Amino acid sequence: MLNCVTLMGRLVADPELRTTTTGKAVCNFRIAVDRSYAKPGEQRQADFITIVTWESTANFVSRYFTKGSMIAIQGSIQTRSYEDNAGNKRTAFEVVAREVSFCGSKAETGTAYAPAPAAAAPAPSYQTAAPGDFEEIDDDEDLPF
Repeated sequence: MLNCVTLMGRLVADPELRTTTTGKAVCNFRIAVDRSYAKPGEQRQADFITIVTWESTANFVSRYFTKGSMIAIQGSIQTRSYEDNAGNKRTAFEVVAREVSFCGSKAETGTAYAPAPAAAAPAPSYQTAAPGDFEEIDDDEDLPF
């Protein structure tokens, strides 16, 4: 069996970090993922997907991501059943993320890290090749691969 999900999208709200009764950190958030196709003349649609992270990944997400941040996620789909306030049975589909990565620009992620500017290197110079610099190899043998 295979249950692998890879998504890239933007957070639609700030992530919510909570702690379970056993002391484990859990973070819930939703991301908007654009669909890859739009009919001509129509605007591209997006899917809104609920993501759950646990422990150190939950702390990482709550610390470094905010509403509008671009995020990449790898995980699996899980379902769970629950009863709503009206007593109806419902099923929730969520992606449980094992790995979470930045995928926006550094300015977009809000990190304080700024690398030192690189020393300006001289631009490489290229010379134009003379016609005699290349010659045709006349070899009718079979290639070794």
